[in-house]
Amino acid sequence: MPLYEHVFLARQDLAQAQVDTLSETATKIIEEGNGKVVKTEAWGLRNLAYRIAKNRKAHYVLLEIDAPSAAIAEMERQVALNEDVIRYMTIRVDEHEAGPSAMMRRADRDRTRRRDRDDRDSEAA
Repeated sequence: MPLYEHVFLARQDLAQAQVDTLSETATKIIEEGNGKVVKTEAWGLRNLAYRIAKNRKAHYVLLEIDAPSAAIAEMERQVALNEDVIRYMTIRVDEHEAGPSAMMRRADRDRTRRRDRDDRDSEAA
């Protein structure tokens, strides 16, 4: 079956539990279409480059999917109807990335840099 990466942006005023429910709903639609969601990553609440529908931030979620195109079309149809999703994009890929995505690696790297900087500041004091 073809491999896909699906990223959607949910409204900033949603709770994390509601965002998780959105990703579970997408997973159910894919599974009903004889596909499977290989990996789900919640990237958290992030700033947008520009305002979208009066939102300055959005919850980002990545789904790595192994499913037929009919299941992807149905999932995109359902996501487009959902008012909580402000943007989405699905692309077909040759293979899924092993390990965490680039966004998760970046978040880990930034967290490590901050921790190192905080350690230096506490040692200097």
